[in-house]
Amino acid sequence: MIMSIGLVPSPAAPVNGGRLVAERLSDRLAALLAAQLDKGGLKPGDRLPSEQQLAESHGVSRTVVREAVHQLKSRGLLVSRQGSGVYVAAPEANKPLAFDPSVLESVGAVVHVVEVRRVLEGEIAALAAQRATRTQVAGLKRALAEIDRAEAEGRDGVAEDLAFHRAIGEATGNPQFSRLLGFLEQYLREGMRITRGNEARRRDFMQQVRDEHRAIVDAIAAHDVAAARRRATQHILHGERRLEQGGVITRGKRAKTAVRS
Repeated sequence: MIMSIGLVPSPAAPVNGGRLVAERLSDRLAALLAAQLDKGGLKPGDRLPSEQQLAESHGVSRTVVREAVHQLKSRGLLVSRQGSGVYVAAPEANKPLAFDPSVLESVGAVVHVVEVRRVLEGEIAALAAQRATRTQVAGLKRALAEIDRAEAEGRDGVAEDLAFHRAIGEATGNPQFSRLLGFLEQYLREGMRITRGNEARRRDFMQQVRDEHRAIVDAIAAHDVAAARRRATQHILHGERRLEQGGVITRGKRAKTAVRS
């Protein structure tokens, strides 16, 4: 049985703490339905209510329902049976990686994902320093230029910033890192919007980010493994510190880790 939970458009995420919401209603509905699957509210073989029923019970359009169901199908959680409807799929032997949807709900929870990213980014940059080709280093420099262009045009630069970090993953020569970073993006995107919005309010913050990005690329280009690891890790730590200085999070909402310059 589907529990009826109205989904209404939510205001933009607050700059100072509070709750975060996924931008699209379809993302939020997909998260709600996935949670019901996890909790056993919907069992393998159960037929999903019709698009119209889901739309009415959750207060959204059928288009939103269609997009949410498509997301769950792509994750192997739902299957279509021609002429019959959509059903809950049998559990797979190898389940795909997924985070608790609650990581999208608050700045404090997003910081937890940032901690995961911090552990990964340092080692990814170190491997990139070992293996990056001239072509890949040139790609990293182009990615930096795209971030600068986005800022100059008044855009938030979130997509360009994420693309830069993906390019570092690609420079490792290990496609699994690119896939892993791509997976994390869905949980980092809202947090990065807040981070970059905070940094855009201060020229010194923006310059710090540029310098940190450039230092990572310089270390990779020089094939300096230790420096690449250090610079990438510092970049994430300094980003958390800027959130504190900007009043977005309090010290109690971040890891109690010393930030070394």
